[in-house]
Amino acid sequence: MNRALAFARNTWRGLTSMRTALILLFLLALAAMPGALLPQRSLNLPRVNDYIAAHGWWGRLLDRFEFFDVYASVWFSAIYLLLFISLVGCLLPRTFDYAKAARAKPVLTPRNLSRLPHHGTATTDDTPEQVLAAAKTRLKGWRLVERAEDDGGRSVSAERGYLREAGNLVFHFAMLGLIVALAIGKMLNYEGQVIVLADGSQFCNSGTAGYDSFRPGLRVDGTDLDPFCVRVNSFEAKYLPNGQADQFTAKIDYQAGADLDADTWRPYELRVNDPLRVVGDRVYLLGQGYAPTFTVTFPDGQSRTQTIQWRTVDPLTLLSEGATKFDPPGVTDPAERRKRQIAVTGLFAPTAQITDRLLTSVYPDLRDPAVAVDVMRGDLGTESGRSQSIFEIDRSLVDDGRLTRVARENLKPGGVITLDDGTRVSFDGVRRWVSLQVSHDPTQLWVLVCALTMILGLGVSLTVKRRRLWVRATPDGEGRTVVRVGGLARTDQAGYGEEFNRIAAQLLSPRRVP
Repeated sequence: MNRALAFARNTWRGLTSMRTALILLFLLALAAMPGALLPQRSLNLPRVNDYIAAHGWWGRLLDRFEFFDVYASVWFSAIYLLLFISLVGCLLPRTFDYAKAARAKPVLTPRNLSRLPHHGTATTDDTPEQVLAAAKTRLKGWRLVERAEDDGGRSVSAERGYLREAGNLVFHFAMLGLIVALAIGKMLNYEGQVIVLADGSQFCNSGTAGYDSFRPGLRVDGTDLDPFCVRVNSFEAKYLPNGQADQFTAKIDYQAGADLDADTWRPYELRVNDPLRVVGDRVYLLGQGYAPTFTVTFPDGQSRTQTIQWRTVDPLTLLSEGATKFDPPGVTDPAERRKRQIAVTGLFAPTAQITDRLLTSVYPDLRDPAVAVDVMRGDLGTESGRSQSIFEIDRSLVDDGRLTRVARENLKPGGVITLDDGTRVSFDGVRRWVSLQVSHDPTQLWVLVCALTMILGLGVSLTVKRRRLWVRATPDGEGRTVVRVGGLARTDQAGYGEEFNRIAAQLLSPRRVP
């Protein structure tokens, strides 16, 4: 029993030492590196799957040890928790010790001040009371205690630099607060991305179904999001002559709180790195792209028009690819409908250059838009119950012959393709879309406050120095007074020698004669 208690006590002492806290902090930084170097499931699941497939046994081994879920892994959470416990166990005793030291009086004057690293001696005609009065005036701001000596003399004990330990404690408590704030933020935050057409289309933060991708915190289920709506009216992009983006501006309206009930919209210009802050959320403008508009007119005269965003494949020229899919109107028989579905796939170029019928883009702005499309007819697989990307068709259906290409053409706005059964596919034009990100982190302000407090505490800890100084005034029996001064730096001595010399020169003034 005694051995178990001794083991537990020694383990606790080791865990709550500052050395252990620093080691755990280093391990936490080291453990976070795989999260920055390897793809993470919470951010990009397809990329994780591609990495595992490309690296074989090594990828599977990393997956087994949770290197693709670093921040939710058992080992990362264990280091995080141990660091929290270590800091708490280390700081509480130090805080109590500091409180006791802050109330304690400066220590007694050493018997032999000449043994101290800094010391000086002089003789004066002043009385000991006069010497100590001058010393207390010079040491104003120091913590002072005056004491009577056994030989009839008097001494002053002075100490300064208590803020050094206070700054050290503030730094570590702020670090502890930062750890807690990050942990709470991990549970309560959420982040989602959505693409919205810049033609007056709206997005409302009412649930996860409105997002294209959504990453919730550990305690967020998506049913209690902060309600607000955003309407994207227009988008303007400015480019340099070489095609590099210079400025993005989305003119939007938003409503939240009472505005939702009153249907009141408030204008705002959304720019990159200048988010809209509303009801505790931040709406960022991430990027933009193009959404071609196609109209399919079926042989019976009925038509369908769709504008669907196409994804960018070249960020410099905004060459885009995608697939716009249509169901034939009025066809109720599922088997017949699966034979007549239409998909318009291909490339879109905002500033087209066609060489030997091959389309590419040479500039990101809408100067001469064109599309190179394949018109596919057959079964699109949209009724199979399996999810599929809006940007592409299921290639396995093409390989099986259930989806076939019936036309290939380059089109400018207004261009039309007529299929063998009389179906007409027209390219009507293009609209812009913007990519928005909604971020919610209720602890963001606390993280900032803790970070600034850490810097402040560290600055105080590095600039303030603990030092002690003693002055003893002793009668020499001949009507004169021997003045002895000694100093000691409690921490780093750098700079204290000069300070001590200045103080000693004033206390041992030239009018005092040896």
